[in-house]
Amino acid sequence: MAVVDVLRPGFVQLRVMDMAQSLTHYRDRIGLDVVATGADGRVYLKADDEFDHHSIVLRPADTAGMDVCAFKVLDDAALDRLTDRLHAHGVVTQAIPAGEQLGVGRRVRFTAPTGHVFDLYADIERAPAGPMTDNPHVWRHEPRGMAPIRFDHVLLYGDDIDGAADLFTQCLGFRRVEEVETPDGTVLATFLSCSTKSHDIAFVRHAEKGKFHHCSFLLEDWNAIGRAADLMTRYEIPIDIGPTRHGISRGRTIYFFDPSGNRNEVFAGSYDHYPDHPRRVWSADQVGRAIFYYEGELNDRFMGVVT
Repeated sequence: MAVVDVLRPGFVQLRVMDMAQSLTHYRDRIGLDVVATGADGRVYLKADDEFDHHSIVLRPADTAGMDVCAFKVLDDAALDRLTDRLHAHGVVTQAIPAGEQLGVGRRVRFTAPTGHVFDLYADIERAPAGPMTDNPHVWRHEPRGMAPIRFDHVLLYGDDIDGAADLFTQCLGFRRVEEVETPDGTVLATFLSCSTKSHDIAFVRHAEKGKFHHCSFLLEDWNAIGRAADLMTRYEIPIDIGPTRHGISRGRTIYFFDPSGNRNEVFAGSYDHYPDHPRRVWSADQVGRAIFYYEGELNDRFMGVVT
């Protein structure tokens, strides 16, 4: 992994309108473990193969969407370096004290030009039942639901994706891995990585600021994607599209919705990206194949439904 200061996506906090239904969805159907419930009603969850305290936070609310997406950084010194880079870039930051989320240390918060809120943090408690480390079995307890390996990435819709990409590359050390461009060079979608993954975050150009498209969970393989589809059908989980494959990232995928209308993805397979690799570019007339490789076209719901 080409680690500089930002390690990986850490957690995403989602707004949900019915916590009981949401827990059935994220715990029983997707298969996340509930770690804790805060006094304010927020519920903290993680996937079986994640060491940190949580990666998904569900907050009771009247509207769906994303409150914040956070990235874990190398250490406290890295957090300070990144804060200085943000300030030099003209970005206003806010200090979030340790303990605002259960188990998480101090965070530095900023708003991207697309209107999305992001946190950076270095310290988080280990999960009480994380992956085994001594003569480890492949899992600590029998997998449940779709058996996610980890929270993988988010895709966000907003207006100034050029500014967001500049901020993430110039201040946080991300790289532009794959993009969709019009003939005049306008970027319609950008996929950014801080690791060797095909993307750790992605932005799509959209008229409104601050819109949430989906959060993605990594599954083991194509067979796991098929089993997830079986579960969605069995429990009447609304499917957006899939099972299918992306051209961008080459990932196998299904998009579906939680009870509040937040879009989720389960995802498996992709390519590795290293800092010396060239940027991959799709022309706008091929965007259907870029997003849905088999179908070769986009569906209206995928493009239009955001929270």
